[in-house]
Amino acid sequence: MVDYTVTVATGDLAFAGTVHNVYIKLVGTDGESERTWLISLKGALSFKRGAVASFTVSCPVSIGKLLLIEIGKQPHLLSFVDSWYPAKVEVKSPEGDTYNFPIYRWITDNEVHRFREATALRVFEDAHHLGKYSREQELKQREEDYCWDVYVEGIPHCMRSEGPLDLPCEVQFSFIKTKEFVFTAAAGLVELGLKGLSGSKENWPNIDAIDRVFCCKRTDISDYVQEHWKEDAFFGYQFLNGVNPMLIQRCSVLPNNFPVSDDMVFLGGQRRLAGEMKKGNIFLCDYKRLDGLKTNIINGKKQYLMAPLVLLHKTPDDQLMPIAIQLKQTPADDNPIFFPTDSEYDWLTAKIFVRSADFSEHQLNAHLLRTHLLAEVFAVSLLRNVPMVHPLYKLLVPHTRYTLQINNLARGLLISETGVFTQFAASGGEGMRTLLKRSLSSVTYRSLCVPDDIADRGLEDVPKFYYRDDGLKLWDIIHRYVQGVLSFYYKNDSEVQKDSELQKWISDIFEHGFLSQAGTGIPESFTTVAELVKFVTMVIFTCSGQHSAVNTGQYDYGGWMPNTPISLQRPPPTTKGTTSEATMLQTFPDVNTTVQGMSTVWLLSRQSTDSVPVGQYPAEHFREKIPCKLMEDFQGELQVLSAVINVRNKSLAVPYTYLDPMAVENSVAI
Repeated sequence: MVDYTVTVATGDLAFAGTVHNVYIKLVGTDGESERTWLISLKGALSFKRGAVASFTVSCPVSIGKLLLIEIGKQPHLLSFVDSWYPAKVEVKSPEGDTYNFPIYRWITDNEVHRFREATALRVFEDAHHLGKYSREQELKQREEDYCWDVYVEGIPHCMRSEGPLDLPCEVQFSFIKTKEFVFTAAAGLVELGLKGLSGSKENWPNIDAIDRVFCCKRTDISDYVQEHWKEDAFFGYQFLNGVNPMLIQRCSVLPNNFPVSDDMVFLGGQRRLAGEMKKGNIFLCDYKRLDGLKTNIINGKKQYLMAPLVLLHKTPDDQLMPIAIQLKQTPADDNPIFFPTDSEYDWLTAKIFVRSADFSEHQLNAHLLRTHLLAEVFAVSLLRNVPMVHPLYKLLVPHTRYTLQINNLARGLLISETGVFTQFAASGGEGMRTLLKRSLSSVTYRSLCVPDDIADRGLEDVPKFYYRDDGLKLWDIIHRYVQGVLSFYYKNDSEVQKDSELQKWISDIFEHGFLSQAGTGIPESFTTVAELVKFVTMVIFTCSGQHSAVNTGQYDYGGWMPNTPISLQRPPPTTKGTTSEATMLQTFPDVNTTVQGMSTVWLLSRQSTDSVPVGQYPAEHFREKIPCKLMEDFQGELQVLSAVINVRNKSLAVPYTYLDPMAVENSVAI
């Protein structure tokens, strides 16, 4: 007889342990063990939360190189239904070799589950018939578990499920995440209910009354916003470092529908508009995607959402100052262009309409579509087409954590017929669906890759652009890591081309994420290692850094409603000189609309205590030394970047923290 030492580690999660009997079978190239009950003097304590327990599995002769394990649990007479979360299994052979089997998933049934040895294998090198069979069976099951669905025609497809509890256990929230998510939502609503505000359909009587909402829920930046929201310099700053740094672009030629001339704007000194454009000092924000959207009816009142054009000037002291705002796309006598020289409330009202437009553009395009919906496509395609033993799965699965459930909840609680966004945002309902379709049609591959996007928008040398500074550094760090790992596994382009699982992954993304639109520039297949590296870098950056950049600051910049109104309920002024503080207050959303919006952005800005920062990988999927060393280097570079950002932020009135690796989550998880 020969003995194999089997060490089983149960995950350190709430309710991870089991009292059921656990069985294992070792499968090797030369045979297999009997199905063995793993029993010790510790009894059920061997598989309690966080436990590591060793057992002996005996075989008549060596079974050769281990390929996989079959593991499962069975209830005994006195036990009840429970789940088990094994983290990993280590097996030491009689020849002295050590084999690792990553699991990291819930086992909720009494079936047998197969897990491959940790050494990554691409499909064309998985030669043993048992390995091939296991691979095929895994993907067959995953195709049943993760099915594509169409939520709205014309937007990225999603995963079919009846609700969060219908999702496979491996992609559901942890107990802690579930508890904290519900508590945060409940806390906000309870507080609002206690103040009697969530049912009020009245206008705000004055600006100070708005401070009653979330009086105990403040951040340093939301306090700064409340103090500076009216200032032109802060209005301009938000296009670079607020929650939507994705729209601004350098302007070398004015759009034909934005007839601003030199005699209309004052740029200081002898500066002229044409000269400043030539110098690269003029910038444009064009909300044309919002043009003609059907707006919501809230509290029985029609809501208003404009499609503004905003012209900004970089001053000699490196401030980005708004110099002209046109609130509708088509020039007309009843569509005046507003300037800083207009009356206080004419100019402030114009800026409020811009900020409200930015709320819809940000939430539906920059945030929902370009991070959440695309992250779901990346995840579903990975889970359907790539087995656990594949290097791409090992590289990307940490960046899918919680994404399927958070998106399921968003569809149910935010953008459904009864969702908060549908009920209380100006663009809710039909307008939302139209905007999502328009937004997808405007997505290009280059716009999802930070270096390309910054270059295409002409923003390479804009001062005080911290999203760009931190984003480019984070992109480069991720790119080096991805290039190192994938180059270890793919030595040449032909290996990429013949990896059918890899090709199916990108093919599904092209079809279900970008609806087979070749004009997006999204690859339909991979032909080179370089193409693969760039695309995987984009996926990781989108799921981590980009989502953090457009999500984490939502309450910072939207907690003070006048800075980011979820909706507006008076039309914009058609002539100058007709605005006042009273008309501004009447334009703001009603009290209940305001508090629903603020409660939602508070919830969506909160990380849970079990969040995992980018680059941290508690689950050990890789085994080979080189990928593990590359991971350590990756984490070291992220720590350096975090330190650099922290030093920089100490000198800023408004710190930019949203791309600090210590604050960026590994996945779209909130």
